Amino acid sequence: MKYLKGLLAKMVLPRAIVLIIDILILTTSVFTIFLLWNGYAVVNIPIEEVLVILLMLVFFNMASFIIFKTFSGILRFSSLNDLSKIVSALTIGYGITFVFAWILSIADGRAHFSGGVIFLTYILNVVIMVMSRIIVKEVFEILTVQTSSYTNVFVYGTKLPAIRIAKSLNGSNEFNFKLKGFISDEEHMIGKNILGVEVYDTSDNLFRALEQKNIKKIIVSPHKLREMKDSHLLDKFLDSSISLTTTLPLSEWSSEKMTKELFKEVEIEDLLPRKQININMQGIAANIEGKRVMITGAAGSIGSEIVRQVASFNPYSLILIDQAETPLHSLRLEMKSKWKEVVAKTFVVDVANRSRLEKIFKETQPHYIFHAAAYKHVPMMEENVSEAIQTNIQGTKNLADLAVQYHANKFVMISTDKAVNPTNVMGCSKRISEIYVQALSKHIKDEGISSVQFITTRFGNVLGSNGSVIPYFREQIKSGGPVTVTHPEITRYFMTIPEACQLVLEAGSIGKGGEIFIFDMGQPVKILDLAKRMIRLSGSQDIKIEYTGLRHGEKLYEELLNSAEHTKPTHNDKIMVANVREYQYADANRCITELIRSSFSYDDMEIVAAMKAIVPEFKSMNSPFEKMDVVSKIECEPVSSKQ
Repeated sequence: MKYLKGLLAKMVLPRAIVLIIDILILTTSVFTIFLLWNGYAVVNIPIEEVLVILLMLVFFNMASFIIFKTFSGILRFSSLNDLSKIVSALTIGYGITFVFAWILSIADGRAHFSGGVIFLTYILNVVIMVMSRIIVKEVFEILTVQTSSYTNVFVYGTKLPAIRIAKSLNGSNEFNFKLKGFISDEEHMIGKNILGVEVYDTSDNLFRALEQKNIKKIIVSPHKLREMKDSHLLDKFLDSSISLTTTLPLSEWSSEKMTKELFKEVEIEDLLPRKQININMQGIAANIEGKRVMITGAAGSIGSEIVRQVASFNPYSLILIDQAETPLHSLRLEMKSKWKEVVAKTFVVDVANRSRLEKIFKETQPHYIFHAAAYKHVPMMEENVSEAIQTNIQGTKNLADLAVQYHANKFVMISTDKAVNPTNVMGCSKRISEIYVQALSKHIKDEGISSVQFITTRFGNVLGSNGSVIPYFREQIKSGGPVTVTHPEITRYFMTIPEACQLVLEAGSIGKGGEIFIFDMGQPVKILDLAKRMIRLSGSQDIKIEYTGLRHGEKLYEELLNSAEHTKPTHNDKIMVANVREYQYADANRCITELIRSSFSYDDMEIVAAMKAIVPEFKSMNSPFEKMDVVSKIECEPVSSKQ
């Protein structure tokens, strides 16, 4: 049977053969109807009339077949569209034949052609040709299903997206799925049949049916998946070891994509309780189109996504900066492949190197700067304090000062929720960067030095970014476990990379200068729950979870605003403006310049003491720097508090 399946899968009749078969079916239909019309009396059949009718039918229908390309498809994959082409082609072919037969009857009184014979022949011809396709399709499916590893599936939903998914399963053998039922939340649909299978409700009866029919996979449309995120049904599916598969949105379906790529396994990113984010595309495009856009950290998770999104807004050019050579090279190849029309220059640069940056600014004259270059891993920066200062703070200062010097229009800095009440060096380094950018923004406005608009965006963890928890858990699960969680109560805010970057772009477009924008990150997610759900999604039953203890500088709960801060709304309910304490530029510049200078001493305790003096709310947690919380070497107090 395996040999037969392989033979059938490879066997494709040439188009000419299919056309000849269709002509033979037409000829058979003609003689069959004439026999029936004359009571099976062969001697009574008017041979001359038969031949004339046959010749006209063959000529006009062959032309119609060629026009409609009824013979160009593969018979075993015939679809409703293929069958409708056959009906249309025969209708036109027979219609033209009837008209010519009628004209001949008028022109030659001896010629007599029965309209009833032509009509009955048409009906029989349509039935045989359509049935031939259906029979070939069904026989092929019966033969191949017996030898194929098909997966029995249910489709969740009974509206248009779900029905279209189900039809795609029935209409193609590419997917290796066999439709066995539908699941519906609508009472009036329960118990009915769609496409030959039953519709089930979401009660316990559903899980009995799933077990009886050996269903281990449910296909969910993207729209339905969004509704399921908070549903108890989702966890019941996972607890029953039933995997979930979703599809591309209907808007992205095309004949080219009707392959296995249409379907994808549901990932943990798809199941986080987040609402869809809407952004003002026109406002973003107006800011970026025709501009020279610089993106630092361009090869990183956030930076590279900003590059992709900015490229779609028709910038004049992109200036891509990163110190990671290999990822930057990969990004350059991607740009050449996907955005050939966009001028993209790549520079391997350490943002702490001011002279190198200045040469690039002088050469490229950027209008718009997205600053995403930063060290972000908390435990690493606790152990490499000087590098955190030199990259995160000095790098930001270099770029901000050069943006003023070279008259950029906007400077958008990407910060983090770890800058709020920081408990680690990384978070504090980002808070100090925020302080400098905001103080510089106020200074240049007050002094009339420049019109650069400095904007800061602050958000939490992004799903799937380099080194983030989800890829880490995924690798641990793939290796058989255990999955390591630092603490059973630890929670984090999460956002997908694309939506975080969309909000960065919109914040940049609406910012007027000096704002710190915070994003609505949704509800915080307990990391333990995240790990459990990922294990269940993988289908594994025996992977354990181990607790390793909080890492240096790590806290249980992240914050987007500290208690002294307030927010103002914007037109986008996902973006708010934080009212934060302001620093005088002269004081901030002096303190930060001294901090950068001290970072080259590589005396971690001295450097952290200076950081705590600049950011009094910086209280180290689970770190050797906790002893420095009472030490202050530099006075750099805020001068006011926005209300």
